[in-house]
Amino acid sequence: MRLSEAVGLLADDIVLDEEQPHINLTKHPHRRLKTDASERIIPLVGSSLWAAKRIKINAANKFCFSRYCSEDNCNSNSASAAINKWIKTIVGPDAAVHGLRHSFRDRLRALEAPVDMIDQLSGWSLKSVGQNYGDGYPLDLLHQWMGKMVIRE
Repeated sequence: MRLSEAVGLLADDIVLDEEQPHINLTKHPHRRLKTDASERIIPLVGSSLWAAKRIKINAANKFCFSRYCSEDNCNSNSASAAINKWIKTIVGPDAAVHGLRHSFRDRLRALEAPVDMIDQLSGWSLKSVGQNYGDGYPLDLLHQWMGKMVIRE
């Protein structure tokens, strides 16, 4: 998901008590979404599931990242600066948090996931009229494809 989407998450957006854990990414008064396609369900698997459990347990209030959010707004620019500074120390000077969205798409391409599924998972605007028909891929199928990306140790 986009950094601004993640920074604006509420603890209630993280659903862990269902068969397929996921995030319900929806609009909130403190954080808008970039496009209509940005409103979506994102399966949680592997490291993302591990992190979501810890975020939900440790949330001090209804905001997952209260350092960057309030009832009035979401300061994703400050979060971006902090994360980019940290990423550069690990990956190198050309790395940025937005690169994770690009690598996510590349990883799904490598698995030969359907393009419209990749767009649905990432919240990219739909390109064709046909993509607007129906309800999109069901959560169990999205979860299955995301599970194929899990790095096993």
